[in-house]
Amino acid sequence: MGKRLAALLLRLSGWRLNPAVPKEVEHCVIIAAPHTSNWDIYYARLAFYVMGIPLKFTIKREWMRFPLGLIIGPLGGLAIDRRPRGDSGERPSYTQLMAELLESQDKMAIMVTPEGTRGRREKWKTGFYYAALQAKAPICLGYLDYTKKEAGVGAFIYPTGDVEAELKQIMDFYRNIKGKYPDQFALDQRYVS
Repeated sequence: MGKRLAALLLRLSGWRLNPAVPKEVEHCVIIAAPHTSNWDIYYARLAFYVMGIPLKFTIKREWMRFPLGLIIGPLGGLAIDRRPRGDSGERPSYTQLMAELLESQDKMAIMVTPEGTRGRREKWKTGFYYAALQAKAPICLGYLDYTKKEAGVGAFIYPTGDVEAELKQIMDFYRNIKGKYPDQFALDQRYVS
């Protein structure tokens, strides 16, 4: 029933899904780009739900408190607790915590927006890459193309540690995909050929 309703909402909004979904989405870090609007989470969540992707996203634990937690949790929100651990008092990095989450589950797709904001950024955050590398999980390239009104997962990469080459592949993939506000999206210029 839920998938039918999600599919109907997408159809009524004029969106279609790319039916080619790689099996790697069952356990991966999935990029959601371009991220230029608050509408992105709505369309991405609907699309990935219809495609059967076990989508989760990380959020600061403070956002999971009542009453927002009642909405964010069922949408796939996972609280990240960066408080100091144990006697050392060290705070774990967001990347480390994301890798640990992936390592602890057999099926989980953690959605990330490497731009880090809906505004234009010429430099992406790369923690998603290192989390996938540590967890030995693929990076799936999810997208919302507002020009075509198409959502999907276009490709995947198993990170090897060759950051520059693999991030260039990622930038090449997103080169012609348009967000809701195209002027607010930029590829990471460090990795553009």
